[in-house]
Amino acid sequence: MKKAAISLFAILVSTSLVKAEDAGCEAFKWPVTREQALFATAPSTPSGATLAVGEAADLALVPAEKAGFPVPPERAPAQGTFGAVANVAVPPEGTIQISLSGEAWVDVIQDGKAVKSSGYSGVKTCPGIRKSVRFKLAAGQATVQFSGAKKETLKVAVLAPE
Repeated sequence: MKKAAISLFAILVSTSLVKAEDAGCEAFKWPVTREQALFATAPSTPSGATLAVGEAADLALVPAEKAGFPVPPERAPAQGTFGAVANVAVPPEGTIQISLSGEAWVDVIQDGKAVKSSGYSGVKTCPGIRKSVRFKLAAGQATVQFSGAKKETLKVAVLAPE
């Protein structure tokens, strides 16, 4: 009887944890299921690479002071954190959504100036995805700066919003 009660308790706890994780991802302002699928197979990518819209990368970060930010990040990176710079070709419709697997700051630079985000959603209880930020840009080239990361890698997805 005691074993049955313990087993039932374990099943209830694991079911509750799975529901809590699912509820965490549903707390985003927009769906993040595409990011979850892309992050599972994201290829390793060095800092300085070009990120394609519709794809994800497992971006290798460097110490923030060596990242080579073309514009100082809006939030100065803390000592001992990591960063990277990447390029992206902005599609004609101009809006992109950048989603991250972990804590980091995102700045998008176009025409030498930082562009303010047009939307933000962040959740700490979604496994594998921490935040998603939208930017309205002009079609053409943009630079994306990642800063303040506590780990040396960061999965990044660049998508057109749904």
